[in-house]
Amino acid sequence: MKQSVRLLSAALGLALAGLAQAEVAVIVNPGAAKAPSQAEVANIFLGKDKSMKGYDQAGWNATKEAFYTKVTSKNEAQLKSYWSGLVFTGKGQPLPSVGGDADVVAKVAGEADAIGYVDAAAVNDSVKVLFTLP
Repeated sequence: MKQSVRLLSAALGLALAGLAQAEVAVIVNPGAAKAPSQAEVANIFLGKDKSMKGYDQAGWNATKEAFYTKVTSKNEAQLKSYWSGLVFTGKGQPLPSVGGDADVVAKVAGEADAIGYVDAAAVNDSVKVLFTLP
């Protein structure tokens, strides 16, 4: 009986954690010359499109995981492998990383050609939301 209660409690905790997950907002500077599509955003963050300066979040967190999983279809291991291959062959370098949501918002707000992603709750009037990911 105790085992069943523990399993049920653990399952409920996981379900509630999934519901509490926040939305991810892809943001640009309000003066950006173009508004890239989701496919173009994926290419920017994979270093294939250099039309905008992308800012990545440092470390692996829930926001970064949701962004890369939903936009590029890559998890942490796949992303590390992808960039390792590009760096090793001299074909690319990872995007600059900044601390967290507030740092990404500040960088994007300060550069006309910047793009980033943050927890939707971190968005303010200094940036423009392209789209959100549930």
